[in-house]
Amino acid sequence: MTGRLGSSGARATAAVLAPAVVGAAAHIVPAATWIPAVRRRCFPGLAGVGRPDHVALTFDDGPDPASTLLFLDALDALGVKATFFVLGSSVERHRSVALETVRRGHELGVHGWAHDRPWLPTPAADARLTRHAAGLLHDVTGRYPGWYRPPYGILTSGRWAAARAAGLRCVLWTAWGRDWTPVATPASVATTVAAGLRGGGTVLLHDTDRVSAPECWRAALAALPEIVSVCRAAGLTVGPLAEHWAKSTGTR
Repeated sequence: MTGRLGSSGARATAAVLAPAVVGAAAHIVPAATWIPAVRRRCFPGLAGVGRPDHVALTFDDGPDPASTLLFLDALDALGVKATFFVLGSSVERHRSVALETVRRGHELGVHGWAHDRPWLPTPAADARLTRHAAGLLHDVTGRYPGWYRPPYGILTSGRWAAARAAGLRCVLWTAWGRDWTPVATPASVATTVAAGLRGGGTVLLHDTDRVSAPECWRAALAALPEIVSVCRAAGLTVGPLAEHWAKSTGTR
């Protein structure tokens, strides 16, 4: 009798837990795309693989009045446009920096509302905050964004669905500079980017230290001329995501 009751109880518990386990798995499994080899091999569009003569230059975590404007100046000097994935909460506080970024010819993408890790499923909140961030960018700049990159590159099912519902295309990256670490230097950032750089790639850098090591953005800023030079020496155009899948113009 006891054994049968115990077995029944175990089955009942499993029946109760099963939906939660399935839901949790469905929520987090898409985050496997964070692994570079997985997304390059299975989801090249998500990885940011574009036309072979172009490299997309992207920056995360801004806007930041202490550093973003310096990146805009550096990009002006290099004659390069880029895509900035911004946080809605930061745009709300620094609207003039977001507007200036667009005024100088760059584009903005949504990086979420806040830079949080989505360990628990919150699909309703994901949808609401993604839509709110995209709407804010339109209100501030007059342009609706086209791109979405989740914080930390952790793309859950809820955030993927939220981006699609907001009309945004999810794009991660193929090369990064590890510029958020306290030991990053201009040389280490440029070398790390170059190691993963290929024609058609998307480069991830950061224009602020708001969610990373203090002052680490300076390494990325100083590495920009070398990164652009390496791309141009290889015959590659450097620009924003808006040009990454466009037909080549044959000019650089």
